Amino acid sequence: MKAILLTNLGTPAAPTAPALRSYLAEFLGDRRVVNLPRLLWLPILYGIILNTRPAKSAAKYAKIWMAEGSPLRVHTERQAKLLRGLLGERGNRDLLIDWAMRYGEPSIAATLDRLKAAGATAVTVVPLYPQFSGSTTASTEDAITSWLKRHPDALAITTLREYHRHPAYICALAASVRDHWQVNGRGETLLMSFHGIPQRSVDLGDPYADQCRGTAEALAAELGLAANQWRMTYQSRFGAAKWLQPYTQPTLEQLADGGMNRIDVICPGFPADCLETLEEIAMECREAFLAHGGSDFRYIPCLNERPDWIAALAEIAADANPGNANKG
Repeated sequence: MKAILLTNLGTPAAPTAPALRSYLAEFLGDRRVVNLPRLLWLPILYGIILNTRPAKSAAKYAKIWMAEGSPLRVHTERQAKLLRGLLGERGNRDLLIDWAMRYGEPSIAATLDRLKAAGATAVTVVPLYPQFSGSTTASTEDAITSWLKRHPDALAITTLREYHRHPAYICALAASVRDHWQVNGRGETLLMSFHGIPQRSVDLGDPYADQCRGTAEALAAELGLAANQWRMTYQSRFGAAKWLQPYTQPTLEQLADGGMNRIDVICPGFPADCLETLEEIAMECREAFLAHGGSDFRYIPCLNERPDWIAALAEIAADANPGNANKG
């Protein structure tokens, strides 16, 4: 029996300091996420960060927490259910569909255990990171490799590494922008904000920045935007090191200072809304843009449960492993 496993980064179990401390210890303790010598990093992590950041992060999560739980968890679970329904309608009723988080619950290991127990023999893993990075997709691969070491020959696993220019993904993004424009009108520019990573990672060969640029250019082309009608930035910088630039919030402030009144912002690297989109972009960056003289800040939601995105997921999974899904 075959299966598709959607994976996302992770989320705390609750918007509380203890839950954030547990989540951040796992997340920031991963060498893929913070690539510093352990003797240097762990004292900082456990002595400073985990004693100061959890309460601040919990307050941010509390602003966007849904009745069903964390938005990232809620949307990822819904995407899996909708994908299961779509593929079932197409005749793939024996195809197992599940979801997991790299950090937090449900874990990748526990979900692979569940798929194996349900009779799966081959799994296509679709990380919900369109652009490859060592801190996201490669970390997911680490978790899968670790599981396979404990269960040799248990499952044949294919992991999709990236789909940053996949036509179905780009078309779904473009459709979401057009739908937004139809309802809200069109801003003076479209700003595409991607999650940042340290510049050092790119200097060491991480392809993430090139793939973000590829996504942005493909989306702009699909929308027919001229070079002066869109911009690309990076958000969610952490620590004092240099990260990919230009940074999102300073760019928004500069645009407002320069006289721009209305802007549309989309986060193409996030297929599901989460803290980084709902709190950082839709709240913090909006406030900054307005404080610097802008008058209209419009956030375009992530793809979430859009039918065209669920259909795109089916196509992406099918292209990753043609025997696993039906494009329809």
